[in-house]
Amino acid sequence: MKQSLFETRHQPHWQAFAAQLTALEQGKAKHQDLTGFPHDYRRLCQHLALAQERGYSSYLVDPLQQLALRGHQQLYRHRSQLGASVLSFVLAGFPRLVREQWRFVLVASLLFFGSLIGITLLVYLFPDLIYSIVSPQQVAEMQTMYDPDASRLGRAAERASSEDWMMFGYYVMHNIGIAFQTFAAGLLFGLGSVFFLFFNGLMIGAIAGHLTEIGYEQTFWSFVIGHGAFELSAIALAGAAGLQLGWALIAPGSLTRGEALRLAAHKSVQMICGVMLFLLIAAFIEAYWSSATSVAPWIKYLAGAALWILVAAYLLLAGRSRHAPE
Repeated sequence: MKQSLFETRHQPHWQAFAAQLTALEQGKAKHQDLTGFPHDYRRLCQHLALAQERGYSSYLVDPLQQLALRGHQQLYRHRSQLGASVLSFVLAGFPRLVREQWRFVLVASLLFFGSLIGITLLVYLFPDLIYSIVSPQQVAEMQTMYDPDASRLGRAAERASSEDWMMFGYYVMHNIGIAFQTFAAGLLFGLGSVFFLFFNGLMIGAIAGHLTEIGYEQTFWSFVIGHGAFELSAIALAGAAGLQLGWALIAPGSLTRGEALRLAAHKSVQMICGVMLFLLIAAFIEAYWSSATSVAPWIKYLAGAALWILVAAYLLLAGRSRHAPE
């Protein structure tokens, strides 16, 4: 292909890319959709490579090289900004948001942990109560999972021999499903989130009370104490995010319900992003640490206590410094 035809065919793309680069460099495109920028950059690099391979004039190759260099700088500058934003959210933004929404977090925590602790004590004191909450089949399965003689704790018979990485994936999908269900149900004017917080608390607490009463307390509590710091906190926070959606529908104030829901969803979705991070950590601990039978229970208790303190300190203290990332 002749150079003149090559230029005529692709000149509009180069001019559009140059204009986009100028906007980026001047900060005018900071908030615009940059989804197509990597594609445009790769196309420019392909054109540059073709021009060099075909021996086109330096009057064409040199400007394309300059555009490619400027595009490279902008592409990786925005990638680093995204990474910085994610790190800022993890280190400061998420715990700040939790503290900002403390009323919803408090209500969700009381519903979830209150029902969990209450039913644990009731089932321990009145053992037959377990069968009013959990089916006999599920009770038998739980007893198998936390049998002191089990090769891996917390795994049903059909998953006992699964690789740790497979269990990690299972725990991620299972826990995220529970959290999202608890969150999304808040659209039912908050009643759905209330129900799932209470229901999950009852189920977990009933199993805890039963296993403690039959003498499996060491295997059960040493298993859950580690990942429970992240997993149980995540369920409560997912419920808090759902309650925020419900409250926007119940009491929109001077806004329309649609507008109030949109504003509430912005913060609720951010909360759920933090919840997903907690659940990923919990799944990793559950698959690779909690289920291990080679670790002495007292070591798991110490590690679990440290993790609970870490989670509490993170949510209460992270991001308070005036030097914390914005």
